[in-house]
Amino acid sequence: MKKKYFIFLFFTIYFIFIFSTSCFAAWGEPELVTKLNKAFESIQEWLVKLATPAAAVAVATGAFMRKFSFGDEEKIRTGKKLINGSLFSYGFILAINLILSAIKSLIA
Repeated sequence: MKKKYFIFLFFTIYFIFIFSTSCFAAWGEPELVTKLNKAFESIQEWLVKLATPAAAVAVATGAFMRKFSFGDEEKIRTGKKLINGSLFSYGFILAINLILSAIKSLIA
């Protein structure tokens, strides 16, 4: 009986120590993790800034391709695919950015 009580007490104290937030609060985040987080955030911001003009150029190219197709069905179809694909991709990038921002605000 004493052995079971001792084991229960030992594991209870062990889990309280391991999962306690107060014992890890003084340690902070490692410097490498902080640098990696900042690097990924700057890459994400750069990609979103780059995606806007890229989508605009793709939509404009698709529109010009449709406008100056002179009745060629293949060019009209290709221009329409280019416009739809670029708008879908840009929307997907913005949605991912929104989801990541929401997750970051919930965590912090």
